Amino acid sequence: MNRFLLAVCAGVMAAPMGMAQVTDADLAQDDVVTTSVLTNGMGRHMQRYSPLDQINKETVQNLFPAWSFSFGGERQRGQESQPLIYDGVMYVTGSYSRVFALDVKTGRKLWQYDARLPEGILPCCDVINRGAAIYGDNIYFGTLDARIVALDRHTGAVVWNRRIADYREGYSYTAAPLIVNGLVITGNSGGEFGIVGAVEARDAENGELVWRRPVIEGHMGELHGEESTMTGEVNATWPGDMWKTGGGAPWLGGTYDAETDTLIFGTGNPAPWNSHLREGDNLYAAARVGLDPATGEIKWYYQTTPWEGWDYDGVNEVIPFTDAEGNGRLATADRNGFFYLLNREDGSFVDAMPFVEEISWASGIDETGRPIF
Repeated sequence: MNRFLLAVCAGVMAAPMGMAQVTDADLAQDDVVTTSVLTNGMGRHMQRYSPLDQINKETVQNLFPAWSFSFGGERQRGQESQPLIYDGVMYVTGSYSRVFALDVKTGRKLWQYDARLPEGILPCCDVINRGAAIYGDNIYFGTLDARIVALDRHTGAVVWNRRIADYREGYSYTAAPLIVNGLVITGNSGGEFGIVGAVEARDAENGELVWRRPVIEGHMGELHGEESTMTGEVNATWPGDMWKTGGGAPWLGGTYDAETDTLIFGTGNPAPWNSHLREGDNLYAAARVGLDPATGEIKWYYQTTPWEGWDYDGVNEVIPFTDAEGNGRLATADRNGFFYLLNREDGSFVDAMPFVEEISWASGIDETGRPIF
């Protein structure tokens, strides 16, 4: 948090006005450039680290509020958005699918966008929004009625507005989008209602769908408007027709590992919650999946909680890094109580260790990465 506040301060002091459009190169350098914050996670690898060092254990006591901004009264519910900062402006989303542009020096509101949400939306788990993305001259964010919207960053005017899925079927969207090579990457929400979890990529210029990858086995992917490949194999790990409404929503957003050119998304709980109705591993719910950013094809997967029946999900962020011995690793802490290390190249299991005192669903993780019941 201290480093993020420092990045905010740096943006206030150093960002010149009238900056150019945000490029892929800018996004790739977000973890080392200290005059802006362009990605959720301060870098698409989600490490949330800044090289700035003015704020430390000796100086942190000198911090004080410069300004504050209210998102509204108690009826506005929670606030979970990480702000973006560019060209002297802070962009931050609010509950009920709102976006605010604020002067980063004063907190003065420059513009506000409120999505016109229909009656009958079905957000399972509050009405929050987890953030926006910036690319070119646009701000991108998702809405509770399962749409992705591009706004002009200068005015807040709508550039394009596309439907991710039908909210009347239980779909919604709350995560911060991810931008990779001119594509806007999104997941979806709604696993509690028997939707089918999927990751999508859209052209950042016009919102046209480029590819779609369901994360529940048996469902067909899409690439450039045509069917591509099936996810897994029908009934390999799901009984009967349960895969048709298998949940697995990747509702928290994803990571991009530029070193391996891989999108990494965590997937949510399988549906229905009653696991006795769906015996089997229920792939690819409660897992981490590595995707090809150009096509959406699944490159690898690792399932943290097979036959998940506790609503642990598997959506927690995956952090790519290189360890002290030079090994490429992926780190992820799961809500099932275990912290996992995976191989950065292929997602294969390396190690797991408990990080909570009492874990009741499994006694440990074996050498292959399977839970010990």
